[in-house]
Amino acid sequence: MESSVLPQDPEVFKARLEYSLKAWKAEGVKVVWLNVSRTMSQLIPLCVAAGFVFHHATENNLQMTLSLIPGSTVPPYATHYIGAGGVVLDDKGRILVVSERYKELPGRRLKLPGGALKEGEHIAAAVVREVKEETGIDARFEYMVCMRHWHGYRYGKSDIYFICRLTPLSTQIVMDTRELAECLWMPLDEYLADPDVHQFNKLAARTAAASRSGLTERLISDYKKETHEVLVL
Repeated sequence: MESSVLPQDPEVFKARLEYSLKAWKAEGVKVVWLNVSRTMSQLIPLCVAAGFVFHHATENNLQMTLSLIPGSTVPPYATHYIGAGGVVLDDKGRILVVSERYKELPGRRLKLPGGALKEGEHIAAAVVREVKEETGIDARFEYMVCMRHWHGYRYGKSDIYFICRLTPLSTQIVMDTRELAECLWMPLDEYLADPDVHQFNKLAARTAAASRSGLTERLISDYKKETHEVLVL
């Protein structure tokens, strides 16, 4: 049930909700999904009193659920963050690396440029965007090299991070000084020998440099009928 069909008056809403819940139970409805907008937050206490629980929230909406039949399956909300990093290697044997301005550990801590995907964004587009935003380098997605999956990330969620091989289309660095303290083209051997570089970044760079192919981008027509999906296969 969407906010657009909900009455804003709390008393009217309460009466309609009680009537609707009885009708839905009689019909054998298993789970009720209720989306309450921020502008109608006065209805939330009434929903809680009726037994609804919080499922997830965005900036402007709260999704609530109520299992009318005990044990009914309610799909969980997103459990993972998705991100992508780029191994950008030029024809001089150099790799594009960055050092974040705000770090948990001291030192340069050189890493691969990259970051989180935006909502509705594909991996190939995201890694090209992140490299451009952080370093100013235009690049072309070639293929996916490897991935990392670990738990205990931000807000207790898990994290999946894809490493992609990119070909640079420019060389002039324009660093994002808000996020980064340093950005440079570095000889790959020197990067791999740096004791402060995380083992995962070394493994990703080494794998990308050694591989000549990986998971590439392909357009699937009518994947969801109403749209075209770009998938990494």
